[in-house]
Amino acid sequence: MKDLEKIITLDVPEKYTERREGIRYPEFKMYEYYSRTADRKTNINILLPVDYSEEKKYPVLYILHGYFDDETWMARDCVKIPEILTNLVNDGLAKEMIVVLPYIYCSKELKVLTGMDLKNSLNYDNFINDFVLDVIPFVDGNFSVAEGRWNRALTGFSMGGRESLFIGFKHPELFGYLGAVDPAPGILPIPESPAHPGQMSREEMKFGEFVPKVVFVGAAAPAPADGDSPANYNAVMTKNGVEHIWQSMAGLRHCEEIVKPHLYNFFRMIFGAED
Repeated sequence: MKDLEKIITLDVPEKYTERREGIRYPEFKMYEYYSRTADRKTNINILLPVDYSEEKKYPVLYILHGYFDDETWMARDCVKIPEILTNLVNDGLAKEMIVVLPYIYCSKELKVLTGMDLKNSLNYDNFINDFVLDVIPFVDGNFSVAEGRWNRALTGFSMGGRESLFIGFKHPELFGYLGAVDPAPGILPIPESPAHPGQMSREEMKFGEFVPKVVFVGAAAPAPADGDSPANYNAVMTKNGVEHIWQSMAGLRHCEEIVKPHLYNFFRMIFGAED
């Protein structure tokens, strides 16, 4: 895993964010599945390779959005996922893959969040149940997906980064690759903070039988949006012997500025792209 550190960059070269002449680029398409956890139909945004074929099997990358956002945030033009990924694939630096953007606010009572508080945060945490019970089966059942954890990756931004790490540590049997950028506080208990009772203990933040090939976590430096929580996660994983790559992303803001380089780096790390 440490060999991958040499490819990490803070900048995405312009040749990967711009559309190239003569190259076709895919577009995100909105689908709908029934969430038993939320007890309603729920949107899910999916990007298929431009030459998608049922005759081929594709690995799947799930990317989770942040607080106050939804399944459209990562699909915005400013994030440049179709451009970055397609250009990397054409240059032989990433594998063809299906990219899935689910809606991660999951509640039977509320369709959308009502504020930044513990009640709403727990609805984001509840997505772990929806993800395992319905999201993954929906994608696996409706698209030509390569089987097994080595063909499934997960990352997220801000609250999505909190949830990607939480899900990854709770269900390492499902993912061969795990990432997060500017992960929000709340995975671990924060003393004297009623808003952050924690999803797991510090001792639980480690893997057992199932260990991902890549664990890649980045955060702004300094990190005004999420305080010292990302650095704390890094320290706890290091103490627990979790092999991972940490990227300190100085000078980048808590927005698409930090998401683009994270994805550019992660695309090149997953599904054997580095081989």
